[in-house]
Amino acid sequence: MLKIAPFQLLLPAMMLLTACSDAPNTEKAKAPEKPPEPVTGRQAFQKMYPAARAWDINATPLRLRSVRLSAKPEKGKADAWEAIFVSQSLGKSKTFTYSIVELEGNLHQGVFALLEEGYSPQGAASPFSIAAIKIDSDQAYDVAAEKSADYIKKNPDKPITYLLEQNRRFPDLTWRVIWGESVSTSDYSVYVDASTGKYLEKAH
Repeated sequence: MLKIAPFQLLLPAMMLLTACSDAPNTEKAKAPEKPPEPVTGRQAFQKMYPAARAWDINATPLRLRSVRLSAKPEKGKADAWEAIFVSQSLGKSKTFTYSIVELEGNLHQGVFALLEEGYSPQGAASPFSIAAIKIDSDQAYDVAAEKSADYIKKNPDKPITYLLEQNRRFPDLTWRVIWGESVSTSDYSVYVDASTGKYLEKAH
């Protein structure tokens, strides 16, 4: 009978292991994750709206504004947005935020709900229908920028804030494109109709 030495039995297995170790690594290196990108007002609103409806099925939006975090966000977009919704039946308002980053305090990544507050319909702004939001913040910026070439040329690095609300100044829902950190600190802004995209007026 033919005898087979033990090392001869191990030879095929060793050859197989060697072949596997010599095979080229075909796995592609995992691509690094892209940093989160700023969003438009309507994109942020659509994130917050379901949370507001979970709070109260009849919740209606009162105000949407951008929250400036980065030095130079994209035109018409922001890293974070804040929306106030009201419940007529409860006599309450509730603020929600949507942010692409996590920060200390009340600004968290994703949708975050703040505390309820009392509400009575006596302010300068009125609740509005979501169907009225036909123009997004980036489109509103384009309209405002077209009418503001001279101002932008003189103030190229000025921050921009976006405010969406139904105020008493105009019959329709409006975007207000504000050059500055807030309405109170701004020396120039432009109103754009949020339903038609029509330029309305400048405010100084």
